Amino acid sequence: MRVLRYVLRRLALLVPVLLGTLFIAFFLTRVLPGNPIDRVAGPYISQEKREAMKREARLDLPFYQQFYLYLADLVTKGDMGTSYTTAQPVTRDLLQRFPATLELVLYGMGLAVVLAIPLGVLSALHKDSPVDHAGRVIAVVGVSVPVFWLGLVLLYVFFLKLQWAPPPIGRLPPTMSPPPHVTGLYTLDALLAGQWDVFKAALSALALPAVSLAVTAMAPLARMTRSAMVEALESEYVRAARALGLPQHVIIWDYAFRNAVIPILTIFAGVFGYALGGVVLVEFIFSWPGLGLYTLNAILSSDFPAIQGAILLVTTVYVFIYLLLDLAVAAIDPRVEV
Repeated sequence: MRVLRYVLRRLALLVPVLLGTLFIAFFLTRVLPGNPIDRVAGPYISQEKREAMKREARLDLPFYQQFYLYLADLVTKGDMGTSYTTAQPVTRDLLQRFPATLELVLYGMGLAVVLAIPLGVLSALHKDSPVDHAGRVIAVVGVSVPVFWLGLVLLYVFFLKLQWAPPPIGRLPPTMSPPPHVTGLYTLDALLAGQWDVFKAALSALALPAVSLAVTAMAPLARMTRSAMVEALESEYVRAARALGLPQHVIIWDYAFRNAVIPILTIFAGVFGYALGGVVLVEFIFSWPGLGLYTLNAILSSDFPAIQGAILLVTTVYVFIYLLLDLAVAAIDPRVEV
């Protein structure tokens, strides 16, 4: 019951967080230069028609009235408005594009974890050795390399020169149909449908953008893993375990890593949320039809409803990620009470 009460309380706190985020997004979209009506209407439409379009979009109303009417439609109808870029409801656009971004982030973060955890553990076990120095160099390079530069280099080498990777034209080749929709994740849906050719094509399309995302996400994870493991390996309980003659693998994984995993989970949640909201450049370079590319096009077009809907969705997912993090920490560490 305590866990349920905690979850409900956190969900209740989600309301003011979303209201504040939406208010800031609403304010910035109307303060910054640009107007969706001017972009949609073009330079040759009459002023009367332009004003009529503004009235239809409620852009002629004061800011507070626009905000109130938007909230009323959102709460009562689940309506986020219609995108000026795609001419579709924003809710439908987000449902179509979010699975592509989620799939890319899941593969990128999964690869980052597979690379970062062993690198951080090895660096901690061989502190101040050449292995540790090499791990630090890799982490610094991962932090320093711009993701757009890395993506372009990967495209140049593996697509243009070696021709190992497919062209950056989306999630599947134009001649291949998507698998039956279940989750929206093409690789998983293809496996569920038994379409192995679609699975291989979707996985090939994911390879380069996932690697681009993983390299930048790996660096903070590796550094935190090293730091947490160094602290754990120098603790008294690890020295006691060594004095008792316990096997090395038991000391490393059952004692040191288990106590180091909490800060690693914390930084993982932050990096995952950042990747989910900041995957714009990766999607732009690889023409990935996800939330990041959708948001970028919305910003360039001053598409107010699309910008607001994307920010609202990312904020909601971000809050849920940290809720899951808190529950995971409470399950791992018996000292933590919900």
